[in-house]
Amino acid sequence: MTELFAEINGIKLCYEIKGEGKPVLLVHGFGDRKEHWRGQFDNLSKYFKTIRLDNRGAGKSDRPDMEYTMKIYVEDIKGLLDHLSIEKTNIIGHSLGGMIVQNFAINYPNRANKIVLINTIPGMTPPGVPPDQGIEMYRKNAIAGLKEMNQDPLNAFLNGAKNSYSRDFWKKMKEDPKHKFHGIWSVEDLIKEKTEYGPTEADINHQAEALKSHNVYERLPEVQNKVLIIAADKDKSCPKMMNEKIHNLLPNSKFIVIEKAAHQSILEYPQIINQHIIEFLKD
Repeated sequence: MTELFAEINGIKLCYEIKGEGKPVLLVHGFGDRKEHWRGQFDNLSKYFKTIRLDNRGAGKSDRPDMEYTMKIYVEDIKGLLDHLSIEKTNIIGHSLGGMIVQNFAINYPNRANKIVLINTIPGMTPPGVPPDQGIEMYRKNAIAGLKEMNQDPLNAFLNGAKNSYSRDFWKKMKEDPKHKFHGIWSVEDLIKEKTEYGPTEADINHQAEALKSHNVYERLPEVQNKVLIIAADKDKSCPKMMNEKIHNLLPNSKFIVIEKAAHQSILEYPQIINQHIIEFLKD
């Protein structure tokens, strides 16, 4: 797969395109990269023109030392669509990516077609409550994990994975880091992704700051797009109840829960996730 670069808002964004048909844009989560869609990218490209990008501050995109906000992420997406001459796209976001997509749908409703939100939240805290405390703890934990990753990658990955994967799946990953789950990825693949193009401490700080600007509780009812919300019943990072809150705030949404799955359900259960996405987008 050939990686491409686009000059967007004064920086270079790295992206890949595969397949033909209606466009689908994949937006990754906190500390991740476009490759984190490895369970979806090839499969979706059989049906759609599928695009995945590295957000600013991630992967092979530029990592400017500046304030990051949801508005900046949204403008990057708009800029990439303009660069690709895509007037309207289906758009999918996981975790932080889902937060970015919510803001995109609010600010550019005519540029989004159908929307899929996976394991995300409508805001770090309800309206009127400062988000700083929770984000600071999240930021510190991410930096601690990064430092451990530099010293002992396998142990660091497995320690972090305890909160991101279901218990049974985590045990399987620990037993055989070389095993290709679903014939697609191994623990060693994910570690390589994190160590070669993973976030720096500065990247984590920037992304954590961006979380503070995410609060769409009061504006989600404005979104008229058809939205599929996929939650995981064992998600500790973006709990099922928060995804259901999004569903309740949106006027035209469908809510699905993946059982026995945790925050990284896109890697744990890619076939199930993909089936729901394809059926929703093709309907």
